[in-house]
Amino acid sequence: MGVQLGTLIKGNPVEMEFLSGKKIAIDAFNTIFQFLSNIRDRQTGQPLMDSKGRVTSHLSGLLYRTSNFLQVGIKPIYVFDGKPPAFKLAVTKARREIREAAHAKWQAALESGAEAEEILKAAKMSSRLTSEMLDQSKELLTYMGVPWVQAPSEGEAQCAMMCRQKIVYASASQDWDSLLFGSTRLIRNLSVSGKRKIPRKENYIEIKPEILELNSVLEQLGLTKEQLIMVAMLMGTDFNPGVRGYGPKKALALVKEEKTLKKILEKVEWVGPPPEEVFDLFMNPPAEETSPEFKSPQKQKLLKLMVDEHEFSEERVQKVLKTLEEVQPKSSGLSKWTK
Repeated sequence: MGVQLGTLIKGNPVEMEFLSGKKIAIDAFNTIFQFLSNIRDRQTGQPLMDSKGRVTSHLSGLLYRTSNFLQVGIKPIYVFDGKPPAFKLAVTKARREIREAAHAKWQAALESGAEAEEILKAAKMSSRLTSEMLDQSKELLTYMGVPWVQAPSEGEAQCAMMCRQKIVYASASQDWDSLLFGSTRLIRNLSVSGKRKIPRKENYIEIKPEILELNSVLEQLGLTKEQLIMVAMLMGTDFNPGVRGYGPKKALALVKEEKTLKKILEKVEWVGPPPEEVFDLFMNPPAEETSPEFKSPQKQKLLKLMVDEHEFSEERVQKVLKTLEEVQPKSSGLSKWTK
């Protein structure tokens, strides 16, 4: 998902404790999708489910990871996508076709007795986030007392505005798009930090959150924010497929040479929605003023949702509730936490 700028720019790794005391706007769709992809049986690729066959990987990830954030002092504010721009439909359709093909490959791998890593890889690629899952996620956060924001359109655009207005310290997402939308600070790997197994090896690597400052990125690349958007458009974004043959280095070289969108378009064969509309979306994305507040957890409703309805361990859910109660100031409320 999103433009891949990782070969051009690198973040500064930090410990989770560095983010203690800071409010962070989290791209909810991106984060919850990661939970659906990663919380699966390592042999069969099956997601976590309750006895009725309902997927609960998203609820598990959201409950325990959010609890972990709170324990180290991070103040998460989840931001959900709204209505996408019309020209994103083609990309959405293409992704749906990829998921369907991956699902068929996953089932074939299971039937053929393929290696576990091959099965798991196909299973992850078949992950699908439904509107019901999003509604359940919002319900869970509400019962936890953790704020969430409904964006009018792209969640990352809303995160970026909240960061520019200093409502939050940073945006958090695995995608780079937050920088294109103007977020002054992006945190990657926040929801996937920890040890990760190297495919087909027994070795593990430590994944840490990394911070990217927009001004530093632009200085490092020798670009303006407008030109960074042009580089991304050449490579391909969530809203256009990119120009054939243009990877990060070639896109960067062309933008540095031509400098303006008009001149760049004279040099390439553009495919997809009108480039001016894509560029304008990044420069002037829909976003709304918001004042998210932390609230007291709704203990009984949380237990009913997670334990009674979806059969989570009551002991573990009670531990989460204890964390929520411990981090909540008795008088002023969590809304008084500093940025």
